[in-house]
This record gives sequence, structure tokens and C-alpha cells, in this order.
Amino acid sequence: MKTVHLELIHEGEHCIPCVYMALVVTEVAPDYGNAVSWEKVIITQKKGALRFDELAQKLGRLPPVPSIFIDSELVFDTTPGPEILREVLDRMVQR
Repeated sequence: MKTVHLELIHEGEHCIPCVYMALVVTEVAPDYGNAVSWEKVIITQKKGALRFDELAQKLGRLPPVPSIFIDSELVFDTTPGPEILREVLDRMVQR
């Protein structure tokens, strides 16, 4: 089983779509134990802004906020339901 890293592009708690996307990730990610690591990339903080810029350079455009990157690839630009996120993570950890 492969370990995957999920990054949630997040503006802050004032961003309701960001909060909803974070709820989906916090519901699903623990089911995978060590197979899925994840973090919020908070773009209003220096570390998050730098990572956001790295992802934008790789993507060739600004990533949507919120969005989900898995292993540095944009996977969701809108909030997935928990079942859809599980389907994607199931496939990715089995690679």
C-alpha cells in the first residue's frame, strides 16, 4: 500500500467553502491511518502562501480556493462528497 499526501488549499475559517471542504477531509482521512497524510495549506500565512505559489507554478495557474491536491496534483477544485473522496483515495493508496 502506498502512502499519499493530501493538501487542502484553505484561506481561513472565514471562507465557508474552505470549512466545508475541510470537514470532508477530516471525516475521511482518519479512515486511512498512515496511508494518508494531510495538511491545510493556509494561504494567508507565509508558509502556506509559499506552498500555494509552488503548486501554482507547477499547475501553470492559480489553484482554486479551496481545492485538494494529492501528491502535488490538483484532484478536486470543488468540494467532493465523502464517498467520492474515499473512492479516489482508495485508488491512490492501492497504486
